[in-house]
Amino acid sequence: MELIIYVLLGILQGFTEPLPISSSGHLILFRNVFNIKMIQDLNFEIVVHFGSFIALFYIFRKEIVKLLKAFFGYLFKKKKRESYKKDFRYCLFILLGCIPVGVAGLFLKDFLDLQSNNMRLLGISFLFTALILFLIRKKNGEKKEEDITFKNVLFIGILQIIALIPGISRSGTVLVGCLLCGFSRKTALKYTFMLYFPISLASMSLSVLDLLQSNQLDSLLLYYSSGLIAAGVVTYFSYQWLSKLVLKGKLWKFSIYCLILGSFVLFYFR
Repeated sequence: MELIIYVLLGILQGFTEPLPISSSGHLILFRNVFNIKMIQDLNFEIVVHFGSFIALFYIFRKEIVKLLKAFFGYLFKKKKRESYKKDFRYCLFILLGCIPVGVAGLFLKDFLDLQSNNMRLLGISFLFTALILFLIRKKNGEKKEEDITFKNVLFIGILQIIALIPGISRSGTVLVGCLLCGFSRKTALKYTFMLYFPISLASMSLSVLDLLQSNQLDSLLLYYSSGLIAAGVVTYFSYQWLSKLVLKGKLWKFSIYCLILGSFVLFYFR
């Protein structure tokens, strides 16, 4: 029975991670509604996040390899700098977009930990996510990667800080920021997940040492592995679904879902 629960939690993480509905908010909600002890296992949370990371990395593997090649090629191959310039600039914008939320996360970590069981805040956060997704439902700009400006990156980076609050979706917030800046839906979708990789990698790196030193790792290896695989597989298909909805301008569907969920949380925990 425990193995089934670990797999189900992996599926929950995998399904919600790419979607603009806050995966962390869903885990908090399930923990408080069902009192499932596995959701309180921080090591398991790291594992299932890693499963989602692997799936998204696989999806964007070609773009990531291309950008890494351009970044280091621009730095170390002076004769070919001009050919790498465009992608190098995009790499810088990815890094710059991560700095505000990275700094804010370090300073606000203790405060945010205290809010992790604030169900009223969680309900309000779901409603906020619903509102911002609804407001940009018809947005579709014309900006491509080469049209992104420093002001756009700074605005999106600062906006991303809001997503540190449990229940406010990071991918949803970044998508909203990109569309408000006039990005095309395709450009917004790619930049949203390019920002995901450095942030996710940094947060997992801070926790991986604790995971390796855990006394439970050997006894829970089967459960962790099952959760990781479930999260990875479901994340892959969940992203495919999201990309189709974003390109078709149907983010409002997630707005309705978050509206219902936020209302439920406020009513249930009133």
